Amino acid sequence: MKVLHVIPSISPVRGGPSQAILEMVNALRLHGVEAEIVTTNDHGDGLLDLPLKRRISYPVYVSQPMGATVPVRLFPRFSPDVNAVREYAFSSDLTQWLWHNVKKYDLIHIHAIFSYPSTVAMAIARYHRVPYIVRPLGQLCQWSLKQGAMKKQLYLNLIERANIQSAQALHFTSVQEQEEASQLGLTAPGFVMPHGLSYTLPLPDASQQLRQRLNIPANEPIILFLSRLHPKKGLEPLIKALQTVKSHPFTFVIAGSGSPEYETAIAQHLMDAGLERRTHWLGFVSGELKQLLLQGSDLFALTSHSENFGIAALEAMASGLPVLLSSGVALSSLVQQHRLGWITTQEPPAIATILQQFLNSPALAKEMGDRARRIVQQQYSWNHIAAKLTEHYSSVVQPRSNSQSTSTSSVAAFEGIRLLN
Repeated sequence: MKVLHVIPSISPVRGGPSQAILEMVNALRLHGVEAEIVTTNDHGDGLLDLPLKRRISYPVYVSQPMGATVPVRLFPRFSPDVNAVREYAFSSDLTQWLWHNVKKYDLIHIHAIFSYPSTVAMAIARYHRVPYIVRPLGQLCQWSLKQGAMKKQLYLNLIERANIQSAQALHFTSVQEQEEASQLGLTAPGFVMPHGLSYTLPLPDASQQLRQRLNIPANEPIILFLSRLHPKKGLEPLIKALQTVKSHPFTFVIAGSGSPEYETAIAQHLMDAGLERRTHWLGFVSGELKQLLLQGSDLFALTSHSENFGIAALEAMASGLPVLLSSGVALSSLVQQHRLGWITTQEPPAIATILQQFLNSPALAKEMGDRARRIVQQQYSWNHIAAKLTEHYSSVVQPRSNSQSTSTSSVAAFEGIRLLN
């Protein structure tokens, strides 16, 4: 079975979904699926320095250049100075390649919506009657739809709704994501398949190594925020909550990057809260440093407005960290069910109450972290997820003669794309 995965970006600066697709495709290939990726050279404000318009072997883990690789084709992203246009990831070369090659695949697995590569892939697959699955990446959740609501409603009604309705299935990564999307009245069938996780070997004396690296006392608790920096992530209420418990000894670590404007705003919040000297801001991290943070910290905190899954939280739990999550993070149900950490609202006083509990109960926190490691490593292996996904692929791939016929709505989708550009 030949399956093409389409995503706007595989850049590590785009966070969990970009890493997840690499691990997903690698696991699928180990299960006999001829899976590959087509994407753009998007790299946030910049561009990936990689060969374009041809198939290359791309490392699943950038920090392990001699490790596993997956086949990827990258196409040049239109990169004007206007951020909104640049973020849309328009690529005429990608369009042409999809038009001429999409019929070579049995199934297209499309990741993200409201982005040119995903939208045009759906429209072309519809036109050529190639079945496709759509993974919305949380963009059909209520919080996401409220951001730039007027533009998204226009886009959804003009183009994306017909694309989504014509999908063989919608791939959700949590029941919470599926339930929120159901409010839109979409008729395409959906299924829930979570992310998998690739486990790394424990680092010796990670806690001691991390404290030496940060030059802090051996027994000082470390509270870790590891995610891209974006208003969605709820970092501001977390900072306000930390301000109210700063009579306790702790170190706050921010591992992530965002737009210059937002980073400046966060730096000001830290100064206003009097936390700048207790905060280590490490920027984007990967490889051994990321593992050192996950294995050597004491609490992982993510108080997002909305997360359709929460890959970083899953990685933290797999590393033995208890978590502090907002109820907007889909993994909160797993955490509540098995007592793997604490769940809170986004109100700073509520977050502060839990921080107090954590700081006053190190034995309880360690117990939660140990339990989290066991449960996550049992239930979220990529081998298990890839086997289930392969079964689902087989169930939705139909002979081309039974696929949808070309319709005027697919032609209208192309016209809509042209108008939006």
